[in-house]
Amino acid sequence: MRRWLLQVCVLQCSIAGCGGNHATCTQDDQCASHFCRADGTCGPTADVDAAVGDSDGDAPSGVCAPDHDGMIARAELPLEAGRKATFRVAPNPSFDTAGKANTDGSRTWDMTGHLAGDADRPVELLSPVGAWWQPSFPDATYAVQLAANSDLLGVFQVTDAQVALLGVVSPEAGTFRTELAYDPPAQILALPFAAGATWSSTSSITGPAQGTPTAYSERYASRVDQVGTLKAPYGEFPVVRIATDLTRTAGAAVLLTKRTFAWAAECFGSVAQVQSQDFETTAEFNDPAEVRRLAP
Repeated sequence: MRRWLLQVCVLQCSIAGCGGNHATCTQDDQCASHFCRADGTCGPTADVDAAVGDSDGDAPSGVCAPDHDGMIARAELPLEAGRKATFRVAPNPSFDTAGKANTDGSRTWDMTGHLAGDADRPVELLSPVGAWWQPSFPDATYAVQLAANSDLLGVFQVTDAQVALLGVVSPEAGTFRTELAYDPPAQILALPFAAGATWSSTSSITGPAQGTPTAYSERYASRVDQVGTLKAPYGEFPVVRIATDLTRTAGAAVLLTKRTFAWAAECFGSVAQVQSQDFETTAEFNDPAEVRRLAP
């Protein structure tokens, strides 16, 4: 099976745009953006404005202010077409997903350092309006490129109850198009979520993949397994970690298993993601297939 489907979970959360605002601070409420970076400077106002405003980052009424209650709801995920962010991405680096244990039971993950192969990559949530595939997915909220080494798009729907993967498509139509539909849609996030939450779904996937008829099944099983602090190049965030196990089958044959971790922060959504190698068997690992984290 093609590897481009393996990053569906990597993009399961939201993104926000970047801008400039370097006022000094010691706590969130001292910043217009309601985000005080670990280096003592305020995060960009546009980042949080984009969570509730239009695609240009103009907020119609206030901003998304983190309340640090440990629960992430739909209103705290900036998931609309037009959102943009930059992620620093490293393929096949060394990184320990376990992080560092704290005395209060939480964990700290430091992703600020340079990783082999690092490259900054822009990510944008694309509008379905006018897309060739829109008639096949009329309920789509946005589409997004699934992998740095592929131009294929995941098509997602966002409601107050969930973020669901509807399908995977190629940027252009034609004889060799990809147009895979998930039945039922794969539940990528159940909303709201907090530590201890679990959800799962099993989907049948059918349609052309690069023009070839394709059929198989995928099961996503997710749990919010850790809480703590994530240090990214962009700043330091209180986070919850979502662990997702993907199992792909065709009949009785297991074609693939894969584990993805996503670290989510209020009002920013996913600030980092780590993918395992194929058929990873350990709960935590130090040889991921990819590490990406939010960058300035």
